[in-house]
Amino acid sequence: MSSSPSPRHVRPLVSLARVEAFTSAEEAWFWTMSALIARREGARIVAGKGLAPRPCEPDDVVKCLDRLYRQRRIELAHARILRIWGERGTAPDPRHLRERGDFRLWREAMNRLEWPLRVKGIVAGAPSIRLEGAEILEFPGSRA
Repeated sequence: MSSSPSPRHVRPLVSLARVEAFTSAEEAWFWTMSALIARREGARIVAGKGLAPRPCEPDDVVKCLDRLYRQRRIELAHARILRIWGERGTAPDPRHLRERGDFRLWREAMNRLEWPLRVKGIVAGAPSIRLEGAEILEFPGSRA
């Protein structure tokens, strides 16, 4: 008796060439939240059964967020805003006075989540260093 699974029980793997990475951390987050909401409502999440094959599972994005929290790169307030607005399926609008504080936390969380998602290949594109608000100082001994 063979211990290998019979052919009818083996799921074909999706080719990595066909995998569609997300264009931004925001897109990955909304996809993750919709999957988590569906799971909470009783749907079974099965790999490779969505409209587009993705490079991750919803839990992979949550793990990246959890790691940022454990590294103290984001706070509980960031996670709360991501959950609230993720369930709504839209980002906070800074033009509305009541949403400005939420938008600031949302932007901070998305900016910090972008890097680990790019490194893992969940978000398309090579990781880049952002110099937003960074001051570039000359090295004192570099002048010739």
